[in-house]
Formats: sequence, C-alpha cells, structure tokens
Amino acid sequence: MNKKGTSTPVTNLRSLLRSLVLNTEGDTVTVRELINAVGRRAYGPVLLLLGFIAVSPLTIIPGANWVICTVVLIFSLQIVIGRKTPWLPKGALDFRFKREHLVQGAQGAEKSAHMVDALVRPRLMFLTEAPFVQLVGVVCVAAALITYPLGLIPLGPVLPSLAVLLLGLALTARDGVVVLLAVATFSGSVLILLRVLPKLAQLWPF
Repeated sequence: MNKKGTSTPVTNLRSLLRSLVLNTEGDTVTVRELINAVGRRAYGPVLLLLGFIAVSPLTIIPGANWVICTVVLIFSLQIVIGRKTPWLPKGALDFRFKREHLVQGAQGAEKSAHMVDALVRPRLMFLTEAPFVQLVGVVCVAAALITYPLGLIPLGPVLPSLAVLLLGLALTARDGVVVLLAVATFSGSVLILLRVLPKLAQLWPF
C-alpha cells in the first residue's frame, strides 16, 4: 500500500473491513491511516469507512463521535461543491484510535457484511452519479450536523451514522436502491431529533 491508498480496491463492505485490518498495524491507528487503507481519492469508500467507524466500538472514546461527524461534514461539503481530490484538516487526520477496537469491530461486522454485500449490486446507478451524488453529499452534511445534538443522548448518533455508512456503500457499489434506503434511515434520525429537542433544550445553559 502507498500513501495514496490501498492497492486493493474497496468494492463492498467486506473488502472495506479486510482493507482496514490488513493495511493497518501497531497498537493505535489514526484517521489518516484508516483513510489511506481504503483509498483516499474515492468518496464512496471513505464515506463507507467513516460510517463504519461511527457505528463501531472505535467511538467509545469520549468525543470520538463528534470528531468523526466533523470529518464527515468537511468531507461531504467537498462532495457538494464537486471537489475532485478530498481534503481534511491535519488535526482530524491525526486523531488516534486503539487498533484492537478496529479489529474487534471488523470481526464482529464480518457476518453482517457478508449478508449486506449479497443484497447490494449496481441498480438505479443514476442516483450515484452527478447531479444526484451532490444530493448524497447534502444528506451526509445534514447527517453530520444532527449528530452533534444527538451525540448528547445514548445511541443518538447511530441512525445518522448508519445513513452515512449506507450512502458510502451506495456510492461504492453504485446501488441507487441503497441511496433510497439511506435517505429513509436519515429521515428516521430527523424524527428522533425532533422528539428529543425539547429535552436537549433544557440542557442549554442560556
């Protein structure tokens, strides 16, 4: 693997999990290393990676959810504006996780990944191409933004993070049906936010 990313292309969820385990080493891994492991020049695999991190044991680190949703926000904005080569700030790229949590998450997701990949295939591919890919970016931006308040409640970030994972999978596998499923998942997270907003407002100190 070189600095530009893995030599093995990520085409589905299982290949992502394998790339993360095989192309990283040591006791800890940075966001930079994880992105390089899946190929940082492709939007789909990176969104798939970020969504996986957000729903995996890696986010047990306090504040990790907010770091990841910030990365998703910055990354997704670049999809919206059509930037060809993704850019991320050094501080976010240098954020570290314990690699054992990565391995545990990958191994735990392996069986589910096999079932998911069996259902995913190129369909409604126009939904994964311009101009719809910019709309995918908009949904990811919105998912990142609502993760900030939902991060204050237990399991709050799960649905928006799952939406990001599904959108990354959709772009990677060019499956428009998964795009529609991701939008439905995101809609569910919006409904949850609307229900908990009154309680979150009570936490506001001003």
